[in-house]
Amino acid sequence: MKPSIFLAAATLSIAGWASAAAPAPAAAPDAARVKAAHDLLLSMQAEKLLRMTAGMSKFPSPAQRELTMAKVEKLTPEMVYTRLSQPVARLVSTETAVEMTRYYQSSYGQRLLKETYNGGPRMYAADPTPTPAEKAEQKKPAFVKANKEFKAAEPAIRHEVFVLLTEINKGK
Repeated sequence: MKPSIFLAAATLSIAGWASAAAPAPAAAPDAARVKAAHDLLLSMQAEKLLRMTAGMSKFPSPAQRELTMAKVEKLTPEMVYTRLSQPVARLVSTETAVEMTRYYQSSYGQRLLKETYNGGPRMYAADPTPTPAEKAEQKKPAFVKANKEFKAAEPAIRHEVFVLLTEINKGK
């Protein structure tokens, strides 16, 4: 077999294998799922996550950092939730969004958010100590399942926040 024919056959077989393994694009989430994601972002205080992401990002100059931070400060929290709700709805199920919204609205979730966004810098996360009632809530199967799914989606959510920051920086 000639090398060029072998190379062409190998390329075609690899291309066919790659297209078969590629996942189909996700369908647009329904309105209930987008609303649940919006409520989750509201309870997570996602505007603070956007500010934190902007603050941790590297910029070519201090002037560029100040310009970006000024743009982020001008945004309303509702705009952040609205622009992030569609991508986040693709990442988490409605049940997970509802359960994690309930979690972040609880007293433990509020303490956790306060520690996350208002606590001092540290090497490792220092979650607040839950009360016995809060521990019992965290052991419920619905919460355990939702927390596992949310933790798996968290890096992608942070990426979507960074994508939004990039769009804001470009003026979109």
